[in-house]
Amino acid sequence: MKLGIVIYSDHAETVWNGFRLANFALKKRDEVKVFLLANGVEAESLSNDKFNVKEQMEQFVADHGEILACGTCLKIRNSEGTELCPLSTMADLYDLIDQSDKVLSL
Repeated sequence: MKLGIVIYSDHAETVWNGFRLANFALKKRDEVKVFLLANGVEAESLSNDKFNVKEQMEQFVADHGEILACGTCLKIRNSEGTELCPLSTMADLYDLIDQSDKVLSL
């Protein structure tokens, strides 16, 4: 299955669980892409004592998952893409939706 996950939340537990699901799907041999949109582009900075979001994100990428981050959303926050979350476009989000068998949003 091709799974697309759109994360627009900046709630640490929500984002952490989104990446836990993404990692689980990769272990089931699904192809998974995550698109960070709106507040979701802040995902790398959300880790805390209970929810290590960045660790889940790094595991996801290490296991060949792909993370994309909305360039416009990053610019609004005076931020840029990173190696973990490269700057992407609405065209990339459209492609994720178009090419996925299922799309979830968190």
